[in-house]
Amino acid sequence: MFFHLIVTDDCNLCCSYCRAKMFEEEDPAGGTPGTIDETIAETIQYPLEELYRFLAKDPDCVLTFIGGEPLMRADLVKEIMDHAPVRRFMLQTNGTRLGDLPAAYVNRFETILISIDGCRTLTDGHRGNGIYDTVQKTSALIRERGYAGELIARMTVAEDTDIYAAVTHLAEHFTSIHWQMDADFTGDYSHRRFAEWKDSYNNGIRQLAAEWVNRIETTGIVPKWYPFLSTTEDLLSGTASRLRCGSGYTNYSIMTNGWIAPCPIMVGMADYYAGHIRDADPLHLPEIPIGEPCPSCDIYGFCGGRCLYSNIVRPWREHYTLVCDTVRALHDALAAELPRLKRMIAEDRLSQTAFAHTRYNGCEIIP
Repeated sequence: MFFHLIVTDDCNLCCSYCRAKMFEEEDPAGGTPGTIDETIAETIQYPLEELYRFLAKDPDCVLTFIGGEPLMRADLVKEIMDHAPVRRFMLQTNGTRLGDLPAAYVNRFETILISIDGCRTLTDGHRGNGIYDTVQKTSALIRERGYAGELIARMTVAEDTDIYAAVTHLAEHFTSIHWQMDADFTGDYSHRRFAEWKDSYNNGIRQLAAEWVNRIETTGIVPKWYPFLSTTEDLLSGTASRLRCGSGYTNYSIMTNGWIAPCPIMVGMADYYAGHIRDADPLHLPEIPIGEPCPSCDIYGFCGGRCLYSNIVRPWREHYTLVCDTVRALHDALAAELPRLKRMIAEDRLSQTAFAHTRYNGCEIIP
């Protein structure tokens, strides 16, 4: 099983699509988060021995540190890595404190997802002045100190993002890239110009998919642009997927009070808790399914439902269909490139296994 461990809710940044939204008045949601757990704390409040006993019940557990910014509590991260009965660790970080973590710990992470949105202007505009340079310098630094794991540039995409330009820019510096669209996570639709922007995004996705296959043809190597990987692998094999991030069936999140939620976004949504670490069995947690209208969609097997939280809460009400349009554009862009990929496979210039990656590693896959 995969577990996101929320180390702290504290963060040293105020990114425009995250904490900065706390100052906006939200539109009424289409659904309800249900009962709110008011015992959520800013940082871990349970005895760490409870966590270790819980994790020990799964012989192949993967633990991902998240926040907030988890390295605001680097002391806890190090203590848990020293004592938790876990062989595989991952980290999601904004990168500002990663360079301060000793290499002995950094080099144990199988995967690090580091936040960067594209070029300097784009990244700094959303995350703060100097963040782009900090992330680039830190990424180079940990490589110099021996980090050999996967380093994923994790983008947040908003209306000022040119997706083709942003991804191809980051591809000059990172071999792995993922992007998540800032859409239908908060009740901010009335503040947005998403409806006018999404067509340019969809056009960029088509252009980017063609560029991705061009690079495969030229080099024989599949760039790890995450929204294209398992999706294309499944299109080639005709395989349907569940929710691609794994939330609610193989990927769960441990809150700061020890309760287990199906997704790190679903902090405090008590009606959807899967148990508590003090007595739950990590290998037999209850599943939290995606509800309608997603299962009735003709590309549900490709999308898997995109986001469990959004499916339940519906922050954008009826406007969620605009986000669905971008998922269909992703599907159609990749489907259009399948003949070229199948030809390379038939000619033994490409293996279908080249699209494989560690699933449920924190990349939502469907932006």
